[in-house]
Amino acid sequence: MIQKYKIVNNFLKGMKKSIFLFIIYFLLTESIFALSSKYFDSGKKLFEKKKYEKSRILFERDIVFNPKNENSYLYLAKIFKINEDEISQELNLNTVLLLNPKNDEAVYLLALLKIKQSNYNEAKKLIENLESVCKNFCLKIDEVKTQLAKLTPENGKNNN
Repeated sequence: MIQKYKIVNNFLKGMKKSIFLFIIYFLLTESIFALSSKYFDSGKKLFEKKKYEKSRILFERDIVFNPKNENSYLYLAKIFKINEDEISQELNLNTVLLLNPKNDEAVYLLALLKIKQSNYNEAKKLIENLESVCKNFCLKIDEVKTQLAKLTPENGKNNN
């Protein structure tokens, strides 16, 4: 009888530990996501106020806690576009598209960047992709196609 009591007692201690660990894990996870959301929301507000350096720091903090938040990478790309840092802009846009290949804003911004870099083939592929995934940026397709047309050799000779 005593042996059965010890077995049941050990089982309950193990269950208590498991439940305790689960509760701690749940609370920590919830607080991390709340903190991550706080960083993103604060960064977005600062971005809208054109405080780009402060917002950049908050978006980077958000990525530390939530590395799959495509929106933080997208805002970082916008900041790097404003700061004319094409390498960082492209890196962040590619990360957005890695996380969500159907993010039409990222496709649009990357197409503009490729046009600016005079990368005709890559820009053309991105515009074709934009046509298939567009939700919010469908009206921008003609604008991007016009800019792409200026890269073609025939139009390049006419513009000079």
